[in-house]
Amino acid sequence: MPTAIIPELLYTDMAGESIQQLSKGDKAPPFTLKGTDNDHYTLDSFTDNEALLIIFTCNHCPYAKAKFDLLNEIATEHDEVAVVGINSNDAEEYPDDSFENMQELVENGTIQYDAYLFDETQDVAKQYGAVCTPDPFLFAIEDETPKLVYHGRLDDALSPQETPTQFEIHDAIDAVLNDEPVELEFKPSRGCTIKWKEDNEPDYWSEI
Repeated sequence: MPTAIIPELLYTDMAGESIQQLSKGDKAPPFTLKGTDNDHYTLDSFTDNEALLIIFTCNHCPYAKAKFDLLNEIATEHDEVAVVGINSNDAEEYPDDSFENMQELVENGTIQYDAYLFDETQDVAKQYGAVCTPDPFLFAIEDETPKLVYHGRLDDALSPQETPTQFEIHDAIDAVLNDEPVELEFKPSRGCTIKWKEDNEPDYWSEI
């Protein structure tokens, strides 16, 4: 069931929680998006890996920024896992989330994912049912086809100032790399809500 948007008293941004639009076993919705290196990427760009971790994220959100190091570590330590960030925020209303600032974060090493992509039309976020930043989706790749095995929080630190003690994403990745089923209860990720362009909210937004 969708989870209601909740106010976060520590930040001026509204906080939201991820919902389950995709189900386990669903194929990853296709996309073609521009990366910070000015190349364009599709799902096929990453299907040589054993797993694909797609995170809807952004440059400015404190929740997203709190997970940069964790995601960088995953990208560095797991050659078999492609870590792909997708920024779907309205960069005109939120200039900190501009493509140029995405490039700067990659160039200065703040973000070290395998790719950081700009979803300017916001269509990809809608296809995945993304709600917040970060909103992670882990896909196992079999026969070059990514299928969803885990969608939920990265760890148990639900606010930026908390220190995590449990890392669900590590458990999920380890299961995939060991050819084991991912048997984790859905616990929603929390973060700033995606900043939709005016009148561009997805249909599921009215259910949240």
